[in-house]
Amino acid sequence: MILIVGASGFLGRQVTKLLLSKGQQVRLLVRTPSKVEDLKKAGAEIIQGDLIDPPSLVSACQDVDRVFAAAHSILGRGQYKSEAVDDAGHRALIDAAKAAGVVHFVYTSIFGVAPDHPVDFWRTKYHIEGYLKASGLSYTILRPSSYMELHAHILNGKSILESGKTSLLGKGTKLRNFVAVRDVAQFAVRALTDPKLKNRTIEIGVSQNLTNNQVAELYGKIAGVTPKISHMPPSVVRALSIMLKPVQPGLSRIMFMNSLPDDAFCETFDPAPLLAEFPIHLTTLEEFIHERVAEVKKQL
Repeated sequence: MILIVGASGFLGRQVTKLLLSKGQQVRLLVRTPSKVEDLKKAGAEIIQGDLIDPPSLVSACQDVDRVFAAAHSILGRGQYKSEAVDDAGHRALIDAAKAAGVVHFVYTSIFGVAPDHPVDFWRTKYHIEGYLKASGLSYTILRPSSYMELHAHILNGKSILESGKTSLLGKGTKLRNFVAVRDVAQFAVRALTDPKLKNRTIEIGVSQNLTNNQVAELYGKIAGVTPKISHMPPSVVRALSIMLKPVQPGLSRIMFMNSLPDDAFCETFDPAPLLAEFPIHLTTLEEFIHERVAEVKKQL
């Protein structure tokens, strides 16, 4: 039995579908069961629980041999603030998995984690990686770059396809790497089923590094429009980050990250070592955008 935490999200949902298609027994720990009703119909077992509720984690880990952690709360607030979910919640999940005799734990981290990263979310991920390694559990750590579905599409290109314009936080000139969730899901499933990936850390990204401005322009080019790109100046973004922190710490975090200078931390990726070991096709941003444009045309 494989327990998936974060099954209603981009990655957890894809991994669940892939595992079920391979005949694996899958249990989903979710806060809101109605969000995964389709996965239940496909054969997944559903258990209601929460990363901020340790007893529910203990129950979820019973009779489980592998755990896949894909949940996060970078935008969380109140009882679901990042410190409660991404830090304390994941420590509790690792503890529960170890106590239940889980044999392998796959953790979704993020590309660029470091103990001195300027953004706390990345520092938290780094420390949870260390906690997992020190737990004695067999593990695989995945470090994907930014998801195309969220960072390229929802936060940028989607509005270009809908209205011909987009609004970016900051200058939009920082080089970034974007990866498709479906490609990360392939590595997650492999990490859960292939013993060769035990006690490994795998960074996942593609060969193309683009700025947010370039992403917007690429959406416009493929859609056949000239996008109107506006920017919120970094100084304004930083001021809003400070103002929002007491009431919206998650949004404040995103604002702070986008107010930083381009060289504050690295988001570019070279996939050569990854592809040398795993010679697979990774979705390009052009392919991804063509798919999104085709979806829009279908709706017209």
